[in-house]
Amino acid sequence: MHILHTADWHIGQKLHERQRLDEHKEFLNWLLHTIQEHKAELLLVSGDIFDTSLPSAEATNLYYEFLFNLYEETDAYAVIIAGNHDSARHLEAPREFLKMGRIHVVGLVREPTECVLNIPDENPRVSVAAVPYLSENELPHVSYESDIEKNERYRERLKTFYADCVSHMPADLPKILMGHLFVQGGNVSDSERNIQIGGATAIHADDFPDGVNYVALGHLHRPQTIEGSAYPIRYSGSPIPLRFNETNYRKKVYLLELSDDGTLILDEEIEIPIFKRLCTVAGDENTVLFQAAAENWDGKYIQVKLKLEAVETGINDKIRQAFAGRGGDVLSVEIEMPEAKRDINISVEDMKRPEEIFEQFYKAKHDGKPPDETLVQTFNELLQMVEKSQ
Repeated sequence: MHILHTADWHIGQKLHERQRLDEHKEFLNWLLHTIQEHKAELLLVSGDIFDTSLPSAEATNLYYEFLFNLYEETDAYAVIIAGNHDSARHLEAPREFLKMGRIHVVGLVREPTECVLNIPDENPRVSVAAVPYLSENELPHVSYESDIEKNERYRERLKTFYADCVSHMPADLPKILMGHLFVQGGNVSDSERNIQIGGATAIHADDFPDGVNYVALGHLHRPQTIEGSAYPIRYSGSPIPLRFNETNYRKKVYLLELSDDGTLILDEEIEIPIFKRLCTVAGDENTVLFQAAAENWDGKYIQVKLKLEAVETGINDKIRQAFAGRGGDVLSVEIEMPEAKRDINISVEDMKRPEEIFEQFYKAKHDGKPPDETLVQTFNELLQMVEKSQ
């Protein structure tokens, strides 16, 4: 069976308030073509379909238009799970209707048996444990429990849940586990919000049960394989760069072929085209203005890191106009000044990440030296206490 693994679409995501539905539409059109080209029989989408739990009508329409085209123009099945950005209830509301189109959506689960899907429905060839995002907040409350104890209890819950899923999967079918979580050893790309509040590690590679052929994960936005297992444990990553610091590696989906006995015959990376180029330009005013004039910036989103010796009124507009004259769209101008002359520099896109604001504040006050691990842990614990009190 040919299987395509993707995740973290984040339909409806904005970059500095710029709507990105056109990029997502181009990706979904490309994905449909890729499924047809490679004759994929099963599409796995490992969570974070939308960027928010209340997606816009335009984002929702784009999603359902893709599902309709998948049903209408291919013979592929699809398994879709909810991620931490999704509303599980919203996502799975039409699940019974979507089943008629060979599309299985799993959002809310109570028992492991609810996650086990044997595909195709008649004469199954693969068994999938479609485990959606399971929140720590769903754990029963335990008085006087430390964060470390709660983290371990969460980890044990995940281990047990996946083991129970496997125990309910037919012994003679290849087995795929899906999940939306953080696995120790994963490379965080910095656009995942609150991936490890308080330093929690959700699960280790060897916590997944034996007898599995592939683990299709979502949550981390960089495509990667986690070491430490006899079978691939893999994040497909997000299909478009969600922030400027995701432009130093290519986005991918994974194409697999499993034999009837579960042997991985094909394991191929397919690079996703760049639908909108994100560029970073750094330097002093003359350097940045020269680059603006020297290149064609048509259709590109631009982040400028500008070094100044002193405050200059109107410099932001001057920079934006220079790039706009060459077709570019400057989304962010971050000004860096000598230490004695500048205030703490925090870009707009980092305002949603209090742990980064704390680190940058500390560096500004201690000659660029980052806070030690103990201090970061203390800050995260305080952050948790504030979040729980709200």
